[in-house]
Amino acid sequence: MLPEDKYFRILTQNELWQRYCGFFDLSVDEFMDIQEELLMDEIDQVADSTLGRKIIGSQKPNSVEEFRRIVPLTTYEDYEPYLSERQEHALAAKPLVWCHSSGRGGKFKWIPYTSGHVEASGRLYIGYLILAAARRRGDIRIGPGVRVLVNIPPLPYASATFCDCASQIFSLKFMPPLQEKEGQVLGFRERIELGFKMALQSGVDEIASVSSVLVKLGERMTEQAQVMKFSLGMLKPRIFSRLVRAWLKSKLEKRPILPADLWSPKGIIVGGTDTSIYKEGVAYYWRTTPFEVYGASETLGIAVQNWNKKWLTFIPYCVFLEFIPEEERIKSREDKSYRPSTVLLNELEEGKVYEVVLTHFHGMPFLRYRIGDLIKVVALRDSEAGVNLPQIVFHARVGEIIYLAGLATLTEKSIWQAIANTDIKYEDWSACKEYADNKTYLRLYLELKEEREVSEIERIVDEQLKEVDVDYRDIGSYLELQPVKITLLSRGTFDRYYQEKVKEGADLAHLKPPHMNAPKEALEQLLRLSG
Repeated sequence: MLPEDKYFRILTQNELWQRYCGFFDLSVDEFMDIQEELLMDEIDQVADSTLGRKIIGSQKPNSVEEFRRIVPLTTYEDYEPYLSERQEHALAAKPLVWCHSSGRGGKFKWIPYTSGHVEASGRLYIGYLILAAARRRGDIRIGPGVRVLVNIPPLPYASATFCDCASQIFSLKFMPPLQEKEGQVLGFRERIELGFKMALQSGVDEIASVSSVLVKLGERMTEQAQVMKFSLGMLKPRIFSRLVRAWLKSKLEKRPILPADLWSPKGIIVGGTDTSIYKEGVAYYWRTTPFEVYGASETLGIAVQNWNKKWLTFIPYCVFLEFIPEEERIKSREDKSYRPSTVLLNELEEGKVYEVVLTHFHGMPFLRYRIGDLIKVVALRDSEAGVNLPQIVFHARVGEIIYLAGLATLTEKSIWQAIANTDIKYEDWSACKEYADNKTYLRLYLELKEEREVSEIERIVDEQLKEVDVDYRDIGSYLELQPVKITLLSRGTFDRYYQEKVKEGADLAHLKPPHMNAPKEALEQLLRLSG
């Protein structure tokens, strides 16, 4: 029996709810009290470490206000090379485990997790399992031994590490296993196939996945069911009976077999910036409303939906939260020497967009760290659920990064490098994300200096993106998708755009359309000038 298993035996449902999901009952003031207490403990732990001294300086803050005044805002570069080279002597506490990000731009971010963070994350994950399955406040529908089908990369990726944190303290069965066998290296598709084979045999209680992957899997399974051929593996009693029940149900309802005919998950945990796009698709194929979580490799849990699966609520126990108002972020973007001010959770305003700044708890290294995410406050409370904390949605990434299918994160640098690597002679470009036919695409507006066929350019840009970006490389195998779509602009288009902006009196920063996610008006102007 693992440490958290016993609580499901000795506590009442209400007591279990309070243990894992009780933060939904907090007032804003109570939330802030928890934040302040944990922050001051964090300062005590890290102030004298090598990294702590580098970031904080020689003066140890004695209050939240002093901490925010003395400590500068940081990015991952401030912690290099200590983390990328895993120099544990520079840290305040020896990590229990190291994990890494998904490798945006082709380079991993390595993050050390202390034992305190692992334990807190593990308990939080148990809360996720409870909330994903809950139909109302206080509803506990899971217990030790939960069978979780996961569509995630293996350890040491951060997503798998989050799951592993929970498995250290609570009995869970992940399908496929988080850790690959020695000498075994499976691709993402192979891991998915292995997980579903295991699920056919044992059944599924919950699913954890990227939203777009679940929709694509649903599409693929429905198509394959039309021409399904029996194999010896299907003759196992549990698998055979599951397939027969699914077949009969689909025939009675006069429709193709859906994944929901094979499994009836109590909850589906999803993440990724395309969750809102694919939410209806997930619900259709799996007959379960997905439960959205918001986190980052640097800290795992940041915010989570409640049982009504509507908006996201911040979690008080993982990181100290600050927020840069949009107007302050814009000032700092235009003037690199400007230090933007921040607000705290009790100062958030409905309808406004903020950049998230976090400080680790539990002796971990990041202090006033800009993770590059923008959130929007949609309400100051959820009246329907009786939650009196600000309600948010994920808005965007700072720098207008383009996400494809919740799997790849394309930066200006990676797209620019890929175009350059093609050796195509071009004038300039602008890129954005498009959504069509339940798929996301990279739309590239490109002005050439030579004659080329659109299909040829799409193919070679796609090939070069696979070389430049480690995440983009797998989209073709994950989703059977070639996501690059090209719109060719006539020669001189960008120059005509420049001349029009000069006549309009635009400042230097706006004489060219942005490379990434240009406003709709700018793209329409390019198309008009292209003829």
